[in-house]
Amino acid sequence: MRSIDSGARRLSFALTVVFALALTLVQPLSFAQPQRDRRVATPTPTPTPAPVTPARPIASAPAPRTLAELQSRIGEIVRQPALEPGIFAVKIVSLDTGDVIFEQYANKFVRPASNMKLYTVAAALDRLTPDYHFITSVYAKEKPDKDTIKGDLIIYGRGDPSIAARFNNGDYFKGINDLADRIVAGGVKRVKGDVVGDESYFNGAPLGSGWEWEDLQWSYGAQVSALTVNDNAIDLTVKPGEKMGAPVLITSGPPATSFMTISNRATTAARGSKSELQIYRGLGANTLELSGSIPLGDNGWTGSVAIPDPALAFVTMLRDSLTKRGVKIDGRSRTADARLGGSGIKPDGLLNLVLLAGMPPPPPGPVEIASLQSPPFSVIAAHTLKPSQNQYTELILRTLGKHQPAKSDDGNRVRDDEELGLEALRTFLHQAGVGDSDLALNDGSGLSRNDLITANATVQLLTFMSKHKYFAQFRDALPIAGVDGTLRTRMRGTPAEGNLRAKTGSLSSVASLSGYVTTAAGERLVFSMMLNNYPDAGALRRDSIDAIAVLLASFAGKSQ
Repeated sequence: MRSIDSGARRLSFALTVVFALALTLVQPLSFAQPQRDRRVATPTPTPTPAPVTPARPIASAPAPRTLAELQSRIGEIVRQPALEPGIFAVKIVSLDTGDVIFEQYANKFVRPASNMKLYTVAAALDRLTPDYHFITSVYAKEKPDKDTIKGDLIIYGRGDPSIAARFNNGDYFKGINDLADRIVAGGVKRVKGDVVGDESYFNGAPLGSGWEWEDLQWSYGAQVSALTVNDNAIDLTVKPGEKMGAPVLITSGPPATSFMTISNRATTAARGSKSELQIYRGLGANTLELSGSIPLGDNGWTGSVAIPDPALAFVTMLRDSLTKRGVKIDGRSRTADARLGGSGIKPDGLLNLVLLAGMPPPPPGPVEIASLQSPPFSVIAAHTLKPSQNQYTELILRTLGKHQPAKSDDGNRVRDDEELGLEALRTFLHQAGVGDSDLALNDGSGLSRNDLITANATVQLLTFMSKHKYFAQFRDALPIAGVDGTLRTRMRGTPAEGNLRAKTGSLSSVASLSGYVTTAAGERLVFSMMLNNYPDAGALRRDSIDAIAVLLASFAGKSQ
């Protein structure tokens, strides 16, 4: 009997390995730079694709039919020798029975990468509700006098991430044009002052705590601003010129020349030579430098680069849109930030606080000329979790902070909106049954390498949300295996496709996946898988996680 069991285990493990390898065969090749949490500072130009043969049908092992078999096959994957250098934290629980199906290192602190977004978005759905809207307002000192603003036109942002191509079918200008139309509809034909981008609604640093300097050049490390446009980044495409020695060809969306300088020193090299493109923007610098070379015939490079001054980019694009609509602007385009004492707008709610304190009311404030409202938060949540958008998550975290009572710490230092947002997040997690000892929070998106959570905490959060009144909106915001978001190319042709909904996570030494799946027998499961301290970013760590996920989806038995 012992030899039969041993042979069965070897056969099962072999089938699991074949299954994991087969998963890689169905992943469509992608030659654009993917949306993820971190990329190297010097991008690797896109390689020339090899001929692609059609993916053959996935060779899966038979579905596990008993709990013992399922547990054994999961154990073989998490304990395979190739993953031994890392830490593979796993917890899988039945939502129907509450039974633990499998766990390993579930109480160990690990870096979540973008699984951190689950926490921030869940808290925001609870605190802000799915119907919450971000508002961007346009102010002047007084109403237009015969279609003229006598003074500055102030654009006051409150963290709306939706003025972006992502929300407008790839149109970089639609959100800005909609706001310009509203300004014109408000009776404005001339501005005798400046167009001012006021980003003072949020206080504190424009970057997440714990972010690394090499992140800040790329779109996933873009600045956090109350006045945000097109994810505060430009999409860049670099291709070889027509002949050797010619400058490379650069296109950007939106065109960045009005608010950012691109210095092109990169040239076209001989066909078949090695691509050596270098892209660099210094910290806080407004110039993007391209150097090195791309060979003739190369497909080039595509990626997204963060812009250094989002509010200036916003008002520059808005000014162009207003000019096209016949609005004459006498002054310049500039920005204002409360940290520099430049804001002319009273923060929302300040007047009430002044009156409650018994102080005389301040002089009349600016008049709202126009405003633009975001889609409901349920839509923004999906645009945050499905593509794993770091900046949106940080805007959401700071918005939570704006709704948290501002208190000073023991040193009488007033905490900024990021700190208050993290406090709101911890308060929500206490209600969800997650204690302070179960996590260490530094930012909202998981880009910080100082974030630490446990698989226990993530499963507890997901279990709590499965009973929450806004669970449908939370679940619908998650990527769907084989369908959309960061899971659109994963687990296709398996029982997980169209079934599993989960948040991915990826850093240089982290791969994670946490969410929900329904088994072949109809049992609802919740899971968290986080592989840490494993620097190989190849297919093995992703496919090992996916292999477990597909085993769960194909499980034909019951947890009890």
